[in-house]
Amino acid sequence: MLKIFLIILAVLVVILLVLVILGKRLQKKQESQQASIDAAAQTMNFFIIDKKMMKLTEAGLPKVVLEQTPKLMRRAKLPILKVKIGPKVMSLICDQKVFETLAPKQEVKATVSGIYVTGAKRIRGPIVETDPKKRKAAEKQAKKEAKQKAKEAKK
Repeated sequence: MLKIFLIILAVLVVILLVLVILGKRLQKKQESQQASIDAAAQTMNFFIIDKKMMKLTEAGLPKVVLEQTPKLMRRAKLPILKVKIGPKVMSLICDQKVFETLAPKQEVKATVSGIYVTGAKRIRGPIVETDPKKRKAAEKQAKKEAKQKAKEAKK
């Protein structure tokens, strides 16, 4: 019984050490990638036409981007912005936190690294947190729920 416990404990310690070492390597790799993204960053003004969560294959990105991405990532849905930069219409990949703060049909001053949007500030007025249509729908749903609770409380 004691031998089994010691063997299980030893295996858990080895697994923990392996995870710590792998975690440190991945953290160093992520920091170096972030440094390269920051080095290539530029500021651009553009108009957001549309924003969607889409697969890379459906997003209309250049073929070079599709060839360089791993096959598993091609299936994953990413936040994609369809923007107008001057006369050109382009699709850009967006950071998830930035994607949530943006709304379609607004002009934005953004930090872009290649085709990756890392930060954005709305040019005219504050950044819209949620789409007005979604906000209205959420308010209506909350009112319906409140009415149902009131009816149940009366019974």
